[in-house]
Amino acid sequence: MENSPVTLVILGASGDLTHRLLLPGLGTLLHARPGYRVHLVGAASDDLTAEQWTQRVREGLAEGGCRADRIEPMIDDTTFEHLDVTNPSALEEFLGRLAAEGRPIVVYFALPPAISQQACQAMTQFDLPPGIRLAIEKPFGSSLASAQDFNRLLAQLVPERQIFRVDHYLGKATVLNLLGLRFGNRIFEPIWNTVNIERVEIIADETLALEGRAGYYDKAGALRDMIQSHLLLVMAMLAMEEPASIDEVELRDLVVHLLRSTHLAGDDPVQASRRARYTAGQIDGKDIPSYTDEKGVDPERNTDTLAEVTVEIRNSRWAGVPFRLRSGKALGDGFRGIVVKFRPVVHLPAGFHNTAEPNVLVIGMTPESIALSLNTNAEGDRWDLEQTSLAADLTESPVRPYGEILQGILDGDPLLSVRGDMTEECWRILQPVVDAWAAGDVPMDEYAAGSTGPSDWR
Repeated sequence: MENSPVTLVILGASGDLTHRLLLPGLGTLLHARPGYRVHLVGAASDDLTAEQWTQRVREGLAEGGCRADRIEPMIDDTTFEHLDVTNPSALEEFLGRLAAEGRPIVVYFALPPAISQQACQAMTQFDLPPGIRLAIEKPFGSSLASAQDFNRLLAQLVPERQIFRVDHYLGKATVLNLLGLRFGNRIFEPIWNTVNIERVEIIADETLALEGRAGYYDKAGALRDMIQSHLLLVMAMLAMEEPASIDEVELRDLVVHLLRSTHLAGDDPVQASRRARYTAGQIDGKDIPSYTDEKGVDPERNTDTLAEVTVEIRNSRWAGVPFRLRSGKALGDGFRGIVVKFRPVVHLPAGFHNTAEPNVLVIGMTPESIALSLNTNAEGDRWDLEQTSLAADLTESPVRPYGEILQGILDGDPLLSVRGDMTEECWRILQPVVDAWAAGDVPMDEYAAGSTGPSDWR
C-alpha cells in the first residue's frame, strides 16, 4: 500500500545534520518501507548549486541503503532553492508555491536553534498553508524561560498536533524496546519499583571528542546537549506507568506525568550535579588536544564536556531510588546504556559460604544488547555463589532513529515527537543546575581524554 505523496522541505539543507543524519535516515525508511512517496525540497542561504544538492541527496539516501531505483526518481524530482529563512516575504512566496502543488507540506528546521526561532517568528507575518507540519530540532530553547517563549511562538503558527519537536533518541530501537521489555514480560513489571530496585543509571558516554562541532557544542555542552532532553526522556520511558494503549495522547501524557514527579536529588543542584572538561590525552592511539585548545572553542564559555545529574522521582513506585544521568565526550569506554541495580535478597539461607550479589540488568543502547546477572551455585564448591550473565545482542532496526522519526512526521503521527509540556518539564528539572553552574557554585573538574572521567568521581 502506498502512502499519499508528501513534500518534505528541509530548511538548512546544506548543513551537517541534513547530510549526516536526515538523508541517510530517510534512505533507511524508503528502503525498509518503500510505499512512501516524498517530494524533497532543499533550501538554504548557502551558495549550493542544484548539482551539488542532488549529489548530496544521492549520497545520503544511498548511505542509508536506499536502492538506486528509488533514488533516481527522487533525484529527478528534487529541487534546491536559495532562501533567507528569516525573510517573511521570501518564506511566504516559497511556501505558497509549494502549497499550490497540492501536496501536504512538512517543513523540517535543520537549523541552529536561534535561526529556527527567527524563521518561526517570520512565519507569524503571513498565513501558513493549511495542514502544514513543522519539525523542530532540539535543543528547544536554552532555558525554561526560552523554551516557554518558543512554545508560545509555535502556538501562534499551527496546532500542537502539527508540531514535531525532534529528539531522535525517541526513534532508537533500544528506547522503544523499553516498552516491550517492561510491559511484555511478567518477570519485570511486578518488580519494577522501589521495593526491588536500588538505583538506576542512564549513561551516554562517547569516545568521540569535539570532531569539529565547536560551532554548536561550545554553546551547549553535555548538560544541554544530552541530559536536558535525550536522557530525561529515556528515563521517562523507563520509569513511566503502564499505558492503556500506545498512542500519542496516552504515551505522552504518561511521560509528562513522570517528568512532573521528577526533581533534583535533595532539591540541591550543587550536590546533585557534577561537571568536567577533558584535557589532552589519547583515544585509540590518536592524540586528542585539550578541549580548550580545540578549534572554535572559547575557553571563557566554561563549557562542560562531561555532565552528571542525579534526580529522584517522587511517587509511590520510585520513592527513594536515585536516577543518575551522565553523558560526556572523549571518554575511554564509550558506554551507552541503562544499568538497573536491584536490591539484595531479603534473606539467604544459612550454609552458603558467601553472599548473593545484587542482580543487575544492563540494557545497551549502542550497540543494542541486554544482559541480566544472576546468582548460581559455583562449579567448584556448590555452596559458593557466583554470578552468571544471561546476555543477548538485540536485532538492529533496519530503520535508523531519524528514519523512525521522519516516518511519524510524514504520517502526521506525533507519537514519537516531543510535546510542548514535555520540553518545559525537562527544563524545569534542570534549570536550577544551569543556574548553579552559571554562578560558579559547582566546580569544573578535569579528566584526560581517553580516561573514564575525573579520578575522584565514583
